[in-house]
Amino acid sequence: MSQSQKPGLGHGWVNVKLPQPTQPKGCGYKNRSILEIGNRVKKEHQRAGEELSKRVGAKEARKMKARREQDRGVWFGLGMFGLIGWSVAIPTLIGIALGVWIDVKWPGRYSWTLMLLVIGVALGCLNAWHWIRKESRRD
Repeated sequence: MSQSQKPGLGHGWVNVKLPQPTQPKGCGYKNRSILEIGNRVKKEHQRAGEELSKRVGAKEARKMKARREQDRGVWFGLGMFGLIGWSVAIPTLIGIALGVWIDVKWPGRYSWTLMLLVIGVALGCLNAWHWIRKESRRD
């Protein structure tokens, strides 16, 4: 503690003890100054602001692209829906037809119709996934 002298009330100079600046107890920053803490908080706020700015910029770019590409309306959505539906339905129907033909031609213990149905659905789903991924890359 440092000491300073102040004039007393008619008794001359009085020694007054001045407290030293200290860190608040329990704050977790034992050896850091207030300036270091302030700089750290300032950097965190700047980083958060930059992240927010990037997110807002990405949303704005997406909206601007949507305004430029207004031709993707209801008809585009219905067309894509049909494309995805047919890309699953065609391999499934081919698998069923091939399975029925194999079952009629060479009867056996296992149902080729069911096996090729499952394989057709799987191939159709992979095909649909391919088309969706291709269209989403354009965005």
